[in-house]
Amino acid sequence: MRPAPSRRTTSALVTALLAAGASACSTSASSDTAASSDGPIRVVAAENFWGSVAQQLGGSHVKVASVITNPNADPHDYEPTAADGRTVATARYAIVNGIGYDAWADKLLAANPDSERTELKVGDLVGLKPGDNPHRWFSPDDVHRVIEKITADYKEIDPDHAAYFDARKKTFGDKTLAPYSDLISSIKKTYAGTPVGASESIVTPLSDGLGLKMLTPETFLDAISEGTDPTAKDKSTIDEQITDKKIKIYVYNSQNSTPDVQAQVKEAKAQGIPVATVTETPTPAGASFQDWQVRQLRAIKQALAEATGK
Repeated sequence: MRPAPSRRTTSALVTALLAAGASACSTSASSDTAASSDGPIRVVAAENFWGSVAQQLGGSHVKVASVITNPNADPHDYEPTAADGRTVATARYAIVNGIGYDAWADKLLAANPDSERTELKVGDLVGLKPGDNPHRWFSPDDVHRVIEKITADYKEIDPDHAAYFDARKKTFGDKTLAPYSDLISSIKKTYAGTPVGASESIVTPLSDGLGLKMLTPETFLDAISEGTDPTAKDKSTIDEQITDKKIKIYVYNSQNSTPDVQAQVKEAKAQGIPVATVTETPTPAGASFQDWQVRQLRAIKQALAEATGK
């Protein structure tokens, strides 16, 4: 269990060290990229949920390295290493979440400029900016937009294997993601409009995608996600929602279980409200995007079935 993210800015010292390391390998970066032009596309993903998708879409024609791979690491507050800088410096394709979620990744890219590198910023792709909800890997629609964009970028970088990348995308969408897509469709069809509560804002894009009705105040969700203290008014509102059973289920992020969240989970269980658990990043370590998401969706569906009898 990790502490609530504080969104502190990466230290100036670390940034300076990374910049120094980047300049030391800037000369070799161009030669490494050129040398690998006939081999797999070197891809770096700031987070492993996007890295998992990128690897599966690229197959044998890409080599993906994800910076955040440890379930106990906090993507908000991650402090990159010199090795991370070298990974970025030699990448032909970079995927970052953006929307203020991984500002350290933007710094790595800026410290390791390469005119030959293609960059995908998910926030830019979906038209969001810092201050908007950054957890787009929990949005089914945005996940599919990222899939389309990654495939298009692969084809532009390596046009000789365009047909291969198209085939990978089709297999990934039609077969690999089928359990994920089927669960989303099933939950939306059966439980659309069901009122739910949650511990933080990572759940909001998913509840929107599932057609559920989020009753927890957005200010509370954002406060927990940002690592700030929620207001007494918001806590009182949630207590009332639980006590009066205005919500059918409660969904919480077990990687960020603050005392306030723990109290709400305890009270929800005491009131007979089913509780479902999600995590912000894939668990266990090494889990694929789809296996991780399917496990969470099944837990939510089971909680909804228990709460509604459907």
